[in-house]
Amino acid sequence: MSTKRNGTNEMTRENIVLVEDDADLSATLSLALEREGYEVVSYPTGREGLVGILGDPPDLVLLDLNLPDLDGLSVCREVRDTAAVRDLPIIMLTARVEESDRVLGLDLGADDYITKPFSLRELKSRIRALLRRRSLDGGVPEDEYSDARLQVRRGPMDVELDGDLVRLTVREFELLWYLITTRPRVASRESILERVWGLSSDVETRTVDVHIRALRAKLGSEMVETVIGAGYRFRGFR
Repeated sequence: MSTKRNGTNEMTRENIVLVEDDADLSATLSLALEREGYEVVSYPTGREGLVGILGDPPDLVLLDLNLPDLDGLSVCREVRDTAAVRDLPIIMLTARVEESDRVLGLDLGADDYITKPFSLRELKSRIRALLRRRSLDGGVPEDEYSDARLQVRRGPMDVELDGDLVRLTVREFELLWYLITTRPRVASRESILERVWGLSSDVETRTVDVHIRALRAKLGSEMVETVIGAGYRFRGFR
């Protein structure tokens, strides 16, 4: 069962908001995730989902891209622009397969992107990976990295470039931190998928490239070096 501790040290179930207009798919996903131990609240429209997310923030959001009123990209944008919920992990669900759609979703702040049809096993694995990386033990000292321009604090997941705070998604932050911790070695796409996504074979390696592109757009192209045929290496700023 998936649980977390509340302020009284009691175990509570992790809560997921599902925004999906396909009633059959929504019912199937809700039942499968509840059997995994999650509490699931589902909404059939983007506006209802947004109201639910803002009113009672969950631990994670599953967000369909094609919704009948307010589309998933707009919901994602609103969540990321609202201070109280901007750090919520968001997984987008969509039938669109074009890379431009994935890039746009990631640029707007989605942490992950899964195309329909997908297996429940894959979805559950991605949910577990995101929730695991979001969960922080308050008793563990914060790890930090800094160089001439970049400062990264693992505990609060803060990133500053030239003194300005840079907003990264949970997934982007975990990718950045993994690259930092593996320097000066090269991190292969396969090792990144296994360590950052928590999977070894269920996600396309192209996913790594999309997230690397997003990191470079936010932090500068020179920060991460592409080693052809091998993977990526963190360079930082000297």
